[in-house]
Amino acid sequence: MKVKLLACTPDADSICAAAGNSCYSDRSSADIVEDIDSEKILSRIVGMGHHSVIEHAVFTFSVEGVSRALTHQLVRHRLASFSQQSQRYVSMDSATYVTPHTVEDCKEASELYDSLMDSIWDAYKKLEEMGIPAEDARYLLPNGCTTNITITMNARELLHFFSLRCCNRAQWEIREMADQMLKICKEVSPVIFKNAGPPCVRGPCPEGKKSCGKPRKDI
Repeated sequence: MKVKLLACTPDADSICAAAGNSCYSDRSSADIVEDIDSEKILSRIVGMGHHSVIEHAVFTFSVEGVSRALTHQLVRHRLASFSQQSQRYVSMDSATYVTPHTVEDCKEASELYDSLMDSIWDAYKKLEEMGIPAEDARYLLPNGCTTNITITMNARELLHFFSLRCCNRAQWEIREMADQMLKICKEVSPVIFKNAGPPCVRGPCPEGKKSCGKPRKDI
């Protein structure tokens, strides 16, 4: 898996703070942004639940080498934009796939898994050699098949995304991706994402009996 930030709103912390403060000022955000205390302002406004101001910050990521199982989960986040590698127009002739850690840790399971993947790709190549178009041959391909995807979200949706997907109860692969995205976001916009992550980094876990019982301290 490779996660890279392609672009983001420059000085996102200051811009969002200025936008928020302009709601309570006779000055425009253009006048305010030059000398604003973004941490003080955003902490107050966002702390009050006024998250609309951080929608002015937008982040675009390139994600490589993740599974289709991950992207099927990812597109449930509807307040985002996605552009995914097409299996109709890109031949999947190389056997590239994601192997779950539980499978990797078991020799017998790993051998079975890899053997089946080899069989799937052998069949895929044979179909292509028969003249079957890639868009039809792809029906053989598994959820573990790797893909590349471009993701764009505003900061408000990213906070929601991190709240759900950085949780220990999230599926492991999308959690690993979310953790990498959050680390990047904290580097470029430390104020907006100061308390980002699963609910347990901010207070009690809301999962009740389904709680993992292990608050995350590593993000």
